[in-house]
Amino acid sequence: MGKSLVIVESPAKAKTIGKYLGQGVTVMASVGHVRDLPEKRLGVDIENDFTPEYELIKGKGKVVAEIKKAAKTAEAVYLAPDPDREGEAIAWHIAEELDLKKKPVYRVLFNEITQKAIKDAMAKPGRIDQDMVDAQQARRVLDRLVGYQISPLLWKKVKRGLSAGRVQSVAVRLVCEREAEIAAFKPEEYWSVTATLEGKTPPPFAAKLLQAGGKKIRPGDEKQVKGILADLEGKKYTVSRVEKKETKRNPVPAFITSKLQQEAARKLRFTAKKTMSVAQGLYEGVEIGSEGPVGLITYMRTDSVRVSNDAIKEVRDVIAERYGKEFLPAKPVFYATGKAAQDAHEAIRPTSAERDPESLKKFLDKDQYNLYKLIWNRFMASQMSPALIDQTSVDVEAGKYLFRATGSVIKFPGFLKVYEEGRDDTADNAEEADEKEATLPPLEKGDVVALKKIEPKQHFTQPPPRYTEATLVKELEEKGIGRPSTYAAIMSTIQDREYVEKTEGKFRPTELGCLVNTLLVEQFPDLLDVEFTAGMEKKLDEIEEGKLAWVKAVKEFYGPFSSALENATSAMRNIKREEIPTDIVCEKCGAGMVIKWGRNGQFLACSAYPECKNTKEFVKTESGEVKVKEQTVEETGETCPNCGSPMVVRSGRFGKFIACSRYPECKTTKAATTGVTCPEKGCGGNITEKRSKKGKVFYSCSNWPKCKFAIWDKPLPKPCPQCKAPFLVEKVSKKTGVSVACIAEGCKYREGTED
Repeated sequence: MGKSLVIVESPAKAKTIGKYLGQGVTVMASVGHVRDLPEKRLGVDIENDFTPEYELIKGKGKVVAEIKKAAKTAEAVYLAPDPDREGEAIAWHIAEELDLKKKPVYRVLFNEITQKAIKDAMAKPGRIDQDMVDAQQARRVLDRLVGYQISPLLWKKVKRGLSAGRVQSVAVRLVCEREAEIAAFKPEEYWSVTATLEGKTPPPFAAKLLQAGGKKIRPGDEKQVKGILADLEGKKYTVSRVEKKETKRNPVPAFITSKLQQEAARKLRFTAKKTMSVAQGLYEGVEIGSEGPVGLITYMRTDSVRVSNDAIKEVRDVIAERYGKEFLPAKPVFYATGKAAQDAHEAIRPTSAERDPESLKKFLDKDQYNLYKLIWNRFMASQMSPALIDQTSVDVEAGKYLFRATGSVIKFPGFLKVYEEGRDDTADNAEEADEKEATLPPLEKGDVVALKKIEPKQHFTQPPPRYTEATLVKELEEKGIGRPSTYAAIMSTIQDREYVEKTEGKFRPTELGCLVNTLLVEQFPDLLDVEFTAGMEKKLDEIEEGKLAWVKAVKEFYGPFSSALENATSAMRNIKREEIPTDIVCEKCGAGMVIKWGRNGQFLACSAYPECKNTKEFVKTESGEVKVKEQTVEETGETCPNCGSPMVVRSGRFGKFIACSRYPECKTTKAATTGVTCPEKGCGGNITEKRSKKGKVFYSCSNWPKCKFAIWDKPLPKPCPQCKAPFLVEKVSKKTGVSVACIAEGCKYREGTED
């Protein structure tokens, strides 16, 4: 192969591939994208066929220079970023930067990082797929046109720092609309009646009231239930039907990206972002003892359930050896890939079925092990025999009423021996599972069964559940919004922008999220339309397939969008200028207080502004009443240096601070200390709580600007028990809550879990 240069995306991947290719081949990492649209201007020439203006990403100059230097002495260059649109675009950008006209430049694709896959790909190199590059360019240009032109409008009308996105805004809309459904939902009362019955042999069994006079019945109130119970008094309970049947339960295919994210959320409580990060590490290579770095799973961004023949043969051998011939179907199991799938890659599977999770446990961290086990188990199960289940349904008549009991027994576990797909937590699922798993005694038609007890129970219909990461990814996938590579970013972005928040694992929109969503839906109905967004995804697929020119697709989008944008500039409500009157009176001047939007959200302000600059925080009661938020006051033991009154801790819109208790007569204030001394040598200052211009809390030295020490995590006046550092910090994660850690260099002390 001569002296060759192989360029991949990540250093970990470079290390693994380098091991397989050996001497004579240099493997280098671009560390992701090397070029992109400029940060501080639109960077798209709208008048000239939307030509993108690419430039080197800040900080990538050194990386690119090193790659160029290596390319000069190489006989051939092999571009090997990830096998998807983003990877194809990275390969193209690198080729553009290298500008190699006198030596061969190839594109190689690795679906898995194993010795065989690497050598096979290197032996049959291809060329950059310009259609894939164009699809990525179209997506990037569309997203820039939307984000770069709507975001400033939101800054002007609402507040700075807001953003809009072609896909993220649709995801926020789904969350907002679900919340509106929940708010509008009116529960309806209904009752169930369950009879506990006993046959000739145990166990007793439960049967639910199903029919009255041959028609389905669901009692609506207690009065109706009492009538039914009175009617049932003294009635004989007789088995009128017993139906037994054997059913097959088939396994599910190996994972695609969205299904992996959903299952990891259900079973491992992983966020989509964490799932993809851990999977990336498993794909790129993990140190396996003397073997060195080994890629353990196939590429993790895919919407195809296809599996190679070699992999199927290997997994069938493992199933037969490990579980027995009865667990192996006579023929391999093949699954149909969805119509919208690109089918460019295999499903997500282990690179070797022989590497079971237990054999790798000592080489993997906890998260890697759990995710690998999930992938390995699912792949095993996908090629195993169906489960055989004996299902029994029993009808019991009592007068004109019919009760039904159902139960099931697993006759042969099949694939269930290895894996069962998770379900989202809903009351219906739990109730259904309880019924299916009930064990029924031997019963025959005509048997008279004894009534042990009869239990009426009140229920209320439930509103649709809030989205979890699993169900929101599922909804986006089913509606055709986004692609496998984008779901994790969408989940993170809508939270980072503070448009939605996660409470007990479920998404709910913030007040800001609802406001921005309302404004965007009013002014850009097409852009935030689910079907419109899904249609754009299909167009991107058509570009990739060579069926549609990317410039044509962008032009078709931009015409209506630019008109809507021009209209929104004048028509969109100016929230900054809106004032919502309240019944609260300003104690300083007697004018009414109004609700306004500011940098840190809504607050109360005096309507006499700018003459009176009084502001307050407020809360809303469950009934929607606006009340001034009570100030938290705590004595510090200090006295005011100006008037001698006690100093107290107060909470304001910008965090905690220390103020004179005679405020507003005495306006002496100072920053609230955390009780931690600045660690900088010879400083002697205290670490205080402050807020950035964007309202984010941080902690810095009271001697600023002389001392520049600052951290984001809250310092705690508690020494590290491991390295004896003078303080620990409190880390807060939206995903895993609060943990305590040491930030001293080289110390890995942790209390609790941090994502």
